[in-house]
Amino acid sequence: MKNKKTILLLLAFNIELVTFVQAQDLHFSQFFNAPLTINPANTGFIPDADYRIGASYRDQYSSILSAPYKTVSVFGDAQVLRNQIENGWLGLGGFILSDVAGSGGLTSTKVYGSLAYHQMLGNSSLLTAGFNLGWANKRIDQSKLKFPDQFDGKFFDGNTPTSVQLTNNNISYFDMQVGLNYAYFPNENVYINGGYSIHHVNRPQETFFSDNVDSSKISMRHIGFVNAMLKVNDRVIINPNIYYTTQAKSSELMFGLNANYNLSGAGGDMQLLAGLYYRAGDAVVPMIGFEIKNVRFTFSYDATTSSLSNFNNMQGASEFNVMKKGYYSTSNGDTRQVICPRF
Repeated sequence: MKNKKTILLLLAFNIELVTFVQAQDLHFSQFFNAPLTINPANTGFIPDADYRIGASYRDQYSSILSAPYKTVSVFGDAQVLRNQIENGWLGLGGFILSDVAGSGGLTSTKVYGSLAYHQMLGNSSLLTAGFNLGWANKRIDQSKLKFPDQFDGKFFDGNTPTSVQLTNNNISYFDMQVGLNYAYFPNENVYINGGYSIHHVNRPQETFFSDNVDSSKISMRHIGFVNAMLKVNDRVIINPNIYYTTQAKSSELMFGLNANYNLSGAGGDMQLLAGLYYRAGDAVVPMIGFEIKNVRFTFSYDATTSSLSNFNNMQGASEFNVMKKGYYSTSNGDTRQVICPRF
C-alpha cells in the first residue's frame, strides 16, 4: 500500500508541473535573506549598510524525488543619490532566480531590475515605494514526463502514446511587481519594519498548452511582512519576523525569530546566529549562522510536519544563504545614517 501511495504522489508531482499554472511562485524559507524577491521596495532599504549582495540555494524533496527541486537566487542593491535628494535617496538593484523542478526538468529563469524611492519622515521613520520589471522564461522536456494514460496499473510505459500534447515547451514573458515599505526607529535599540507588495500586476500569460487561454494568466500574488530588530543588551539582538503570502487559492504563513550573539565586543565583527521558524501546517525551520566582518552565512532546514512527512520522513528542504554588506568611502562627503540596532 505504501508503494502505491508513493507512485501516486510522484505522479501528482509530474502532472502538477505541466497543468497547475496558478501555483505558488518560487520561495525561500529564509525569506528575510531574499529581500528583492519579496518586495521591490526593499531595493536600497538597507538599515545598517550602503549596499549588499547575496545568494541563496534551496534543495527540496531530495528524499522522495530522483530529480529534486533546486532553486538559486543572486541579488544586489545599493543606495544612490543620498546627497542629491533632501532627506531621501534612491535604491537600485536587481536579482536573478533559477529553478529546476521535478523529473520533467521544468526550468524557470527570471531576471529583474528594481528601483525604489526612500523618504525620511522626520528623524524616526522612513517610507519607501518601489517597483521592478523583469523577464521570465520557462521550459520543459515533455519526453521526460509520464501521464495517466501511460500507466498500465503497475508501471509507466514511456513508449505508450499519450493524448497530452504541449503547444509550446519554451515560453517567455515580461513581469512587474510593486511595493511599499515603512520603518519606525524611535531609538537606537528599536527598529520595526513592515511592507506590502503585489506581484504579477500585469498578469502575464503562462502556459504550455495554448496561446489564448485567459485562465493561463498568472494570478496576482500578495505579500505582507512585519519584522523588528530589538537590542536586548550589548551581546544580543533579536529579530522576530512574520510573513504572509497569497496567490490564487494558495497561501503561506511563516513566523519566528532569530538572534545575533556578539562574539567580538564593540563593532560586532563576529556574530553567532540561531533561529527557529514555523511555516503553518507545513514545516518547522531551524536556522544557524555565522557573521564575520559583514559577511553572513546562514543554513536552515525544513522539517516537514504535514502529512507529506509520511513519505519524506520529515526531510523537506535544505537552504543556504550568504550575504555581504558594505559601506561607501566617506572621502567624497557622502552621508550615512544607521537606523537599526547594532553592536
